[in-house]
Amino acid sequence: MSEDPDDAPETDSPSDDPVDDLVTTSHTLRTPDGDLGYTATAGRIVLRHEKHTDGTFEGHRPHAEVFVTAYTLDGADPATRPLTIAFNGGPGSSSVWLHLGLLGPRRVVMGDAGALTGPPWGLTDNAETLLAHSDLLFVDPVSTGYSRAVTGGKPADFHGYTPDVESVGEVIRLWVTRNHRWGSPKYLAAESYGTLRAAALAEHLQDRHGMYLNGLMLISSVLDMATIRFTEGNDQPYALFLPTYAAIAHFHGRAGDRALPDVLADAEDFAAGEYPWALARGNRLPDTDRDRVLSRLAALTGLSTDYLRRVRLRPEHQRFFRELLRDEGRTVGRIDGRFTGWEDDDAGEVLSYDPSIAAITGPYTAAVHTHVRGTLGYESDLPYEILTSRVHPWSFKEFEGRGVSVVGRLSAAMRANPHLRVHVACGYHDGATPYSAAESVLARLPIPDELRDNIEVRYYEAGHMMYVHEPSRVRQSADLAEFVRAR
Repeated sequence: MSEDPDDAPETDSPSDDPVDDLVTTSHTLRTPDGDLGYTATAGRIVLRHEKHTDGTFEGHRPHAEVFVTAYTLDGADPATRPLTIAFNGGPGSSSVWLHLGLLGPRRVVMGDAGALTGPPWGLTDNAETLLAHSDLLFVDPVSTGYSRAVTGGKPADFHGYTPDVESVGEVIRLWVTRNHRWGSPKYLAAESYGTLRAAALAEHLQDRHGMYLNGLMLISSVLDMATIRFTEGNDQPYALFLPTYAAIAHFHGRAGDRALPDVLADAEDFAAGEYPWALARGNRLPDTDRDRVLSRLAALTGLSTDYLRRVRLRPEHQRFFRELLRDEGRTVGRIDGRFTGWEDDDAGEVLSYDPSIAAITGPYTAAVHTHVRGTLGYESDLPYEILTSRVHPWSFKEFEGRGVSVVGRLSAAMRANPHLRVHVACGYHDGATPYSAAESVLARLPIPDELRDNIEVRYYEAGHMMYVHEPSRVRQSADLAEFVRAR
C-alpha cells in the first residue's frame, strides 16, 4: 500500500480496471452430527483506494487483487451466525495451513512425525470443521496465494507492518459489508506472524471502521518480537525458549524417564529464576554457581555441559536444532521439534532447511491446488504462493529504534472493547514461537484485572502447526468451537 495514495498507478481507462472473479459452488459435508450444506466462494476481490489530487476526488482506483475463500452455512441467519476471518503469518504465508489443516470443511491427509505418508497426498472431509459453528473467510495477503498487486503496481508497497494491516483490514471491511455481516459475531483466527497482524487489526478495525470484534484466536502467537529474537544484548529469549528445548529433548529421549509435565515444570522453574539470574551475572558468576547452572541446563536441554560452557550458557535456537541429535547424524525441526532430518555433514552450526517445514509443504501444496481448482472451481495459471520469500525485505519502519510489539494495540483494543475475548493456543514443541514467550507477553498486558478472565490459553503436545498431530487437531477443534459458542 502506497504511503501516498495519489502515487498509486493509474489504469488507462475504466475498462482496464480489474474486476472480482469470484466463483460460487454448493457442497454437503457429512458429519457424525448430521449433514452440513454449505456454499463456497473462491476468487480475487479488487481493493481500491480513494484518489484525491489537489483536494479533488478522482474516484476509487484499484491497487491490489486479493484471493479469498469463504464458506457459509446454508439456511443460517447472518444476524446471529458467527463469522471467523482466518489467515496465517510468515510474513509471506498464505492461509492454506489453517484452511486445510484445521478450520475448513476439507483437510490434508499426510500422517505425522515418524509416520509420514508419501506422495501423492489426499484430502478428506473434516468432521471437526469450525464451519459447524461459524462461517469462515480465509484471506491470502498480497503476494501470497493468488493475491497480487494490480498490473503496474508495486508489490513492495504492501510488504510491511502498516500496509499489511490496512490491506487485510480493507478485505475484511469489504467482505463484511457486501455480505451483510455487520450484525454477525465476528472473530479473527490467526497463526504465527498472523497473530501479530490480528492483534493490530483488532484495534485498527475498531478505530478506522468502528468494527468491534467478539474474539481473537491466536495460534502459536508472537505479540512481542523481542521475546523470540536472539539479538545482541537480549538474554530474554534464552530463558523463554528453555521449556521448549526441554520438551523437544524429552520427545527425543534426551531428558531422562520423567513425564513431560514434570520436565516442563522443572524447566519453567529454572527459566523463571536461577537461569536468567546466572545470565545477568555474566563473568561475575562464581565457578561453583556456573557449574551448578551448567549441570541443570544440560539435564533439561539434552546438550552436553561442554557445549553449553562453550556457548556461555546461551544455546541459540537454530544451534540447538542442529546440536541436540548431532551424535545420531540428525537435526530437529524448528516449526515442530518432533520432526527430524539430515544435513550433508554433521559439523554445521545451524539448519540449512527445516525438516518440519519440508514435511508439510508438499502435502499442503498439492491439497490446495486439488481443492481450489478441482472442488471449488477457481482456475488460475498463477503460482499459488504457499510460503514465499518474495515479500522480503518486510518493513517495520514504524518501530525504528524500538522493538516490534503489538502489546499496546491489543491492550488498547481490549480496554475499548471489554467484550473482546482472546484464545491463545500453544504447542510445547514449537521452536518458532515458544509457549513461555506467549505466557510472558500475556502476563504483562496492561489491562485491568477485570479483563484478565477474557484471556484463555490452551496447550498441545505438538508444534507450531499443532493440528498436524491428530490428537491435538481433534482437541484443538473442540477448543475453538467452545470459544466461538461461548460468546
